[in-house]
Amino acid sequence: MQIHSLDKATLINEIQLGSSVNQAVQHGRRSDFALMMSMFSSDLTQAVPVDAVAEQKVRDLRSEFELQEPQQLRSDENSYQRSAEQAKQFHNAGLSSAKLSHYLKPDALAYMPEGTHNLPEEVYHNLSNHERTKLSGVNESLPVSNNLYASMQTAARKQQLNLSI
Repeated sequence: MQIHSLDKATLINEIQLGSSVNQAVQHGRRSDFALMMSMFSSDLTQAVPVDAVAEQKVRDLRSEFELQEPQQLRSDENSYQRSAEQAKQFHNAGLSSAKLSHYLKPDALAYMPEGTHNLPEEVYHNLSNHERTKLSGVNESLPVSNNLYASMQTAARKQQLNLSI
């Protein structure tokens, strides 16, 4: 396999590999086994369905308890204007004025680069391909199979046919 195809491989479970894992173990090919294990996704939620928390429920609870909107974690186009205003307040009236300005209109906690899904560039580029695709929202994983036993039997039969040919 070429490097580009290895980076794009989205393996969720061992059924996708057929009997390659078994053969690597039987024949003592440690490097092949290690390669196949490293290509598996470390995210359990790709194989197990997980319910997401409804955003409407969070908004309802926030309005019920009369909570202010949470402080932004990441900067946006208005963050630079707010931070300039807070710096001006600090230079004109001191630290207490800058704090008051921050409490009234809180500024973002971090100014992150664009296109890295709120992560520093070093962290984003160090993620595996599975994690990057999960962050981008593209779900290329296979749907959760309800007939796991049947797919295992099919894989075993295909392997038997390949051995007999």
